[in-house]
Amino acid sequence: MAKIKKNKMSKDLKPFKFIDLFAGIGGFHIAMHENGGRCVFASEIDKFARQTYKHNFIKISPEIFENENFNEDITDPKLEYSKIPDFDILCAGFPCQPFSHAGLKKGFDDTRGTLFFNIKEIVKSKIEANKFNKKVKIPKILLLENVKGFKNHDKGNTFKRIKEVLNDLGYEVSAEVLNSKHFGVPQNRERIFIVAWHRDSVKSKEFKFPWGLDDNGEVIFEREKRDERAKIINVGSILLSQEELEALEKRDKKTYTISEKLWAGHQRRRVEHAQKGNGFGYSSFNEGSPYTSTISARYYKDGSEILIEQNNIPERPNRPRKLHPKEAARLQGYPIDSWFEIPVSDNQAYKQFGNSVSIPVVKTIASEIIKQLLND
Repeated sequence: MAKIKKNKMSKDLKPFKFIDLFAGIGGFHIAMHENGGRCVFASEIDKFARQTYKHNFIKISPEIFENENFNEDITDPKLEYSKIPDFDILCAGFPCQPFSHAGLKKGFDDTRGTLFFNIKEIVKSKIEANKFNKKVKIPKILLLENVKGFKNHDKGNTFKRIKEVLNDLGYEVSAEVLNSKHFGVPQNRERIFIVAWHRDSVKSKEFKFPWGLDDNGEVIFEREKRDERAKIINVGSILLSQEELEALEKRDKKTYTISEKLWAGHQRRRVEHAQKGNGFGYSSFNEGSPYTSTISARYYKDGSEILIEQNNIPERPNRPRKLHPKEAARLQGYPIDSWFEIPVSDNQAYKQFGNSVSIPVVKTIASEIIKQLLND
């Protein structure tokens, strides 16, 4: 396995430790590691995602496996949060779940029963332990990710409550919706990122979000300039060459071209949707397209959100094809061409990349967290 690269850290930047919750296949792990971070604890419940995670990170972060800090269930009552190794940054792409209104009205902990509750309890356990033993570190930063609609989920109550809980724990909170297409990835993927920093441990009063990267890899801090200044990209940058695709199909004895039946179904449904006046249906792209639509965990079902055109390609059917898993990996910024490997089936791989964060986005946020908050 090739060595994972790290950003060259200046002498002024301090190394940091992080934990990776709801870890999936390690998008946060790669982004943090490439910024000089060391993972001390990770948690993921899906057995296939765990397989991919361990396969790729056992050589990069062996201690989490050797020390039994690759947890399977963050809600396990036997897991003592106080015994999780100290960390500077908590990373989590957590599920979007409503809180109990009844519980809030009665004064109960309305986050109970949600997975955000476990994030809160981990942080709280460290803060409480620090009161009795100053050697225990209070987590300095939380970096959370969720779907774009999270801010408006349950009429805005979910986000409002999370902000209140974090404020009560002593954290300042900032959040923005960022789009992968502005960070050198040809995918129209909007996700909310929440950055919270402990006000007694971090001097900064604000966090300036990066809105994108330009052609030179420089950060764009002006939201209104992100479209004109963001690096120009296209779908061709993530596609396999025709020779590569055909070699992989021959090796694996399969085709990624969709069947005539499925193609007929896609076309029929698009006509039906158009007649109803909505825009639902399949989406097709070619190498000149600036970006694809969002890849989701359901991509394995029929590939309808991202189909690659194959018109007029010699010896290929005149029907579109699905992405190859290697292309799905590239679409999320995974280093599939250097060291990252896919040890699972195509269907599982599509689910895993569809559920993942786009690494270049998280890597850029992480770099700014280090500069603005950890080393202020």
